[in-house]
Amino acid sequence: MVITIFLGSLLGSMALGMPIAFALLICGVALMYNMDLFDAQIVAQNVINGADSFPLMAVPFFMLAGEIMNVGGLSKRIVKLAMTLVGHVRGGLGYVAILAAVILASLSGSAVADAAALSALLVPMMVQAGHDKARSGGLVASAGIIAPVIPPSIGMIMFGVAGGVSITQLFLAGIVPGIMLGLALVVAWALVVRKEKLVTPPRASKQDMVRALGESFWALLLPMIIIFGLKFGIFTPTEAAVVAAVYSLFVATVIYRELKLSDLYDVFLTAAKTTSVVMFLVAAAMVSAWMITVADLPSLVTDLLEPLMDSPTLLLLAIMVLVVIVGTAMDMTPTILILTPVLMPVIREAGIDPVYFGVLFIMNNAIGLITPPVGTVLNVVAGVAKISMEDVVKGVWPFMLAQLFVLFLLVMFPSLVTVPAAFFSGR
Repeated sequence: MVITIFLGSLLGSMALGMPIAFALLICGVALMYNMDLFDAQIVAQNVINGADSFPLMAVPFFMLAGEIMNVGGLSKRIVKLAMTLVGHVRGGLGYVAILAAVILASLSGSAVADAAALSALLVPMMVQAGHDKARSGGLVASAGIIAPVIPPSIGMIMFGVAGGVSITQLFLAGIVPGIMLGLALVVAWALVVRKEKLVTPPRASKQDMVRALGESFWALLLPMIIIFGLKFGIFTPTEAAVVAAVYSLFVATVIYRELKLSDLYDVFLTAAKTTSVVMFLVAAAMVSAWMITVADLPSLVTDLLEPLMDSPTLLLLAIMVLVVIVGTAMDMTPTILILTPVLMPVIREAGIDPVYFGVLFIMNNAIGLITPPVGTVLNVVAGVAKISMEDVVKGVWPFMLAQLFVLFLLVMFPSLVTVPAAFFSGR
């Protein structure tokens, strides 16, 4: 009965077109009424407590850093560097998109921001070189979702807070899986691009490569600072977000000088608007999370999954399939906030490493950003690159399948995540 009320109130509210944050509030209130616990003060208290979290302070600063990077020229220089390195090979602009996406992922942590920047810069160039526009948009969308996996990741911050998992360990564990997603895209792109008639750009001279590397040096230094600081305990993920924001602001205004003081208001305003949406979702989800705990919903889910509890691999496969299905209808942030408090007790009881599960869970949610019909990143790419949603969905399939294959490999072979994670964290 509890599961029915939980799903019915949540999905029913969303079906009526209600914003997800309000649907989460209604879901919590519905559970309260069912258990005869309704109290407006409890709702208000949980909303306030939901946003009152030091680790969550990393979210606005990483979002601000990402906005500054796009406006201040850091993203543009990363793309230019990738162009000089691999732009001359057959299908080189696709490899440029993948390489640039991996590097940008280590700067911003936002799939939407990275996909928007790459769509604006690279899709017109790819079409001009002879690539299919829909396939180009699909590649850029798939490359953009690497951002939530490679640190710094806003999704991992929310998962860490909601699931009580070390955000630093999640960050360090996401490095190798994120690179594997990029390599999978390289293989998929090499296969689909063979039949296209292309105009290959000329090879960049060594002088151009050195110049591009010099121009992008300050942008490339940021992920090194973040990973070094996290590994050696110099700062927490929240402090790393502040470092990223201040550093990117300094580089954009003083070194590259592309961000003028008169532009700061618009940059801060855009970042604040995006942050307010995410933080209100987090705050509203805390009401549902509290009621999930009070109603002992995780125990009910554990009972349903009891036949799989003795086989962690089968349990993970079942959960991953569930998350893929949910990802077709729901955005990444609410999926994390809704499912994490339900699934984490199950994961711990099954003896699965929470950090390992967190990486798989975030990767799966990231792939959900390019699964139709919702596909937030697909919509962004379609809008920025002026491609119909139907066409970009057709173009994304081969790359999404390649990334799902990586997810399957990580489920079957946990050491692909746990061994590098132990190396980076020094465990």
